[in-house]
Amino acid sequence: MSLLSFFLLPLLSVSAHSYSYYGLSNNIDCGSATNSTDGFNTTWLSDRFYTGGSSYYVSEPLQFRHPQEKTLRFFPPSSGKKNCYVVPNLPSGRYYVRTFTVYDNYDGKSHPPSFDASVEGTLVFSWRSPWPEDLTRTGAYSDLFVFVTDGEADICFYSIATDSPVVGSLQIVQVDPASYDGGFDGRKYILVNYGRLSCGSGQWGPGFSNDTDQFSRSWQSDAQFRTNDSESPARVISTTNSISHAGDAPNFFPMKLYQSAVTADGKKNLEYDLNVDAKLDYLLWFHFAEIDPKMNKVGDRVFDIFINDKNVTRIDIYKEVGSFRAYTWHYTVKNLSNTQLNVQLKGVAGTPLISGLENYAMVPADVATLPEQVIAMRALKESLRVPDRMGWNGDPCAPTNWDAWEGVTCHLNKNETALVISRIDLGSQGLKGFISDQINLLSDLLSLNLSSNSLEGKIPLGLGQKSLQRLDLSDNQLTGSIPESLTSSNLQLVLLNDNSLDGRVPEQLYSIGVHGGAIDLYGNKGLCGVPSLPDCPLFWENGGLSTKGKIAIGISCGVILCLMLLVLYIIYVRRRRNDYDFGFPHDLIPLGAKTNRYHRQKSIAVLEMESQHAKADLQPLQGK
Repeated sequence: MSLLSFFLLPLLSVSAHSYSYYGLSNNIDCGSATNSTDGFNTTWLSDRFYTGGSSYYVSEPLQFRHPQEKTLRFFPPSSGKKNCYVVPNLPSGRYYVRTFTVYDNYDGKSHPPSFDASVEGTLVFSWRSPWPEDLTRTGAYSDLFVFVTDGEADICFYSIATDSPVVGSLQIVQVDPASYDGGFDGRKYILVNYGRLSCGSGQWGPGFSNDTDQFSRSWQSDAQFRTNDSESPARVISTTNSISHAGDAPNFFPMKLYQSAVTADGKKNLEYDLNVDAKLDYLLWFHFAEIDPKMNKVGDRVFDIFINDKNVTRIDIYKEVGSFRAYTWHYTVKNLSNTQLNVQLKGVAGTPLISGLENYAMVPADVATLPEQVIAMRALKESLRVPDRMGWNGDPCAPTNWDAWEGVTCHLNKNETALVISRIDLGSQGLKGFISDQINLLSDLLSLNLSSNSLEGKIPLGLGQKSLQRLDLSDNQLTGSIPESLTSSNLQLVLLNDNSLDGRVPEQLYSIGVHGGAIDLYGNKGLCGVPSLPDCPLFWENGGLSTKGKIAIGISCGVILCLMLLVLYIIYVRRRRNDYDFGFPHDLIPLGAKTNRYHRQKSIAVLEMESQHAKADLQPLQGK
């Protein structure tokens, strides 16, 4: 899809107001180092929220009246193919996004670049060299309406060949989410402006005049789009009267739009030719107000609207709303087969009249990467220290018109509602970080190649337990043990050679090679436990105690505890026994000792006397 014909507002003293229905707007002066205020009292922020690139000045700054038009940001090939502005802290809702694109030969090469631009992951603008001469010198504005649901707006630029995309300014304004309700789900489409015409007036609105628009829309004269017909010339009419209901929600159209109009004389026809791109749907929004006091009853002014020669409706403004009151009508043109959209207003009674006409391409919102996988990829970008030249910015997979991030392959999920990461190939890219644990959020990853870098740290726990089939982490500086999650039955190739891993190799992982897969663990001196590797120490594995070691230590601790308890028990018992063994006082010991000696002496004397008596009794017997 090429959007080369998108509506461009050539630079005519253009600036921008910060009028916002919700009071939230960001006006970024791309390339500027300071804040500034333009002639319309709008504050422009210094350049911020960009992912890369460099700032520069236009070559002829004097031809630009306002400061935000004199600087730009460009994205050279060294910044990668894809670069973005990521504007944070945005409430979910609908936003008006407006960009100013300028070249003005800032680089002296006289070669306006070819590049694409996307908003929220959907391709919306394409610039191809050579640009029209007036746009090359003065630049142009382009705008759209888009829903933001993730808290940040991604406006990205994709280089074609080796060209450097450029951007001069960026505006993001919150609008009513129910605006431009054409009977379709607005979240599924981005409305790209292909023509916002004010009939019977010149250019006006934010950037062209002091006239305000709550959505910051600018309006262009319809004159260059109106088909000239000498037999049916257009006539401009205008009024200073107030137009009721002009600023009603949800679109808040400015009253000035309805205070001028064009009508036709002669053959009573008005005709517009609008440039479009084929194979897209278009939302046409018509604006009417009966501002001719002579047309004061039903039937005075009746006309049919033809779109590409098809009669789509009949309009009687007075019948619908009366006089001096805003009236709008919209129509969707389906799947155009050519690049021309013809609109005719053919009079039935009186002459046709129109106040304004808007034409929006309904660009289908591209599918985006699953939010949790975006989180994982951004975490990997930081942990792996992916260099800027690889362009890892914005959505990893979207837009689908572009290549995914360098080294990344994506595909639709099963129900085709989102994109998922299926392959990461970053071998030999000079990476020097570590593998983030967030990689486990990539539940659809089939192949991971981070070989021949300088990655450190451990292999994340949980890696491989889902869909992973091929893993190559060889030739890095990884440490620690091999996680059990790599025993996944889906793995067919495991290359962990030439790292500093240690510990026991899970037997189920090693069996991959037995069952037709391939595994290489060479060069990890600390690994053990499988054929071709040393036996693991009895009580040590995977950088720590083995199960047996833990059991042995537990038993040893139990035995030691029991022995300590036994010793304590013996000491306790002995102390209790001593507590009940009462002895004589120290000062009574000499008396006790003397008493004992007295008794011993007495006993000896008695024995001697008894012995002498015995002998006396024996002597008379001997004499006889």
